[in-house]
Amino acid sequence: MIGDASFAVKPSRLVGHYTSRLKGPPERRRTSPWVASAASSVDLQRRRLRRNRFPNNSDMTLLASPASSEHSHVKAFEDASGLVARLDNEIGRVIIGQQQVRREILACLFAGGHCLLRGVPGLAKTLLIKTLADAVNLKFSRIQFTPDLMPSDILGTEVIEDDVTGGKRHVRFIPGPVFANIILADEINRTPPRTQAALLEAMQEYQVTVGGIRYPLDRPLFVLATENPIEQEGTYPLPEAQLDRFMFNVVIDYPDAADERRILAETTTSADRAAQHVSTGAELEAARMLVRELPAAANVVDYSLRLIRATRPNDPTAPAPVKEWVRWGVGPRAGQSLLLGAKAFALLDGRPAPALEDVTRIALPVLRHRLLVNFQAEADGVSPDDVIGKLLAAVRP
Repeated sequence: MIGDASFAVKPSRLVGHYTSRLKGPPERRRTSPWVASAASSVDLQRRRLRRNRFPNNSDMTLLASPASSEHSHVKAFEDASGLVARLDNEIGRVIIGQQQVRREILACLFAGGHCLLRGVPGLAKTLLIKTLADAVNLKFSRIQFTPDLMPSDILGTEVIEDDVTGGKRHVRFIPGPVFANIILADEINRTPPRTQAALLEAMQEYQVTVGGIRYPLDRPLFVLATENPIEQEGTYPLPEAQLDRFMFNVVIDYPDAADERRILAETTTSADRAAQHVSTGAELEAARMLVRELPAAANVVDYSLRLIRATRPNDPTAPAPVKEWVRWGVGPRAGQSLLLGAKAFALLDGRPAPALEDVTRIALPVLRHRLLVNFQAEADGVSPDDVIGKLLAAVRP
């Protein structure tokens, strides 16, 4: 602390070479009249310097004490936990059922990744992401991918305009729909690879390049891409390297009978089911930063490591089902997604640190699109989800 005799005083004109002669424990330095006088002189000099630099004392940053710093961390965690609860409740007020899908999408959002959502038409995929954007009061953009969609249709384009007053022409950039905070890339596998690559560059780099000029994208940025598993004719499947860019691959299935009855009864009336604003973009971005600061115990990190290494057929720790049915295992990015997803699930439950069960819960959405099965698995009718189930049974926490 400034003014305390235990402060590490640097040699300067004010105290000369005597500061290098300070010896003994801090207790003796505090009781020494000379040290107190030197520290007081240094304190006076620094006060004068602050007075000149910050006359209104508005730009000066004070060092917080450990107690106040700990209190601020607790307050930040409580705010983030409350934000997650409000978002989940508000989305649940509009989207009936699909609790697991909602939690996985929220976990991906707060973990700072992007999500791939697979499901048949009519399961409220568009409504789900639109409701999320309305709840956090962020700019929402929906892109319907088609075979004739060009990269400039989503990134933006440059136009030439005439200056009426000066009589000159200039080039102006018109941003495309990718300049938003929450983006729904509907049926991403129906557009050519170059358009897919343009979107994935924006997802990874948080910027777009048009005409040799880079344009940064606003934060937070969350892309939810959908795929229709029914029709595969005329589609362009995402290659494995681009699939790996998605943190989660969430599968949405039909609702159960009770939820489907509620859908029929409550969505066919004149009642307004629009989502209300419960958060801001700044609060959401702060919560995403907090997720990365949550500590992970050594056993949680070790379990994530054992899981991803066991997916590789050539690894000595790989179980028999992996060696029989897997062609390529997952890479280190999958391990990062496991840990970040586990931290996000801990925040969803109001816990300050992830547990081993959190890693198990997110193993399916993290691994299913990264695990490549071989021909033997296809011949046996074994899916990546089946392999992951046997992997979790073999590699215990």
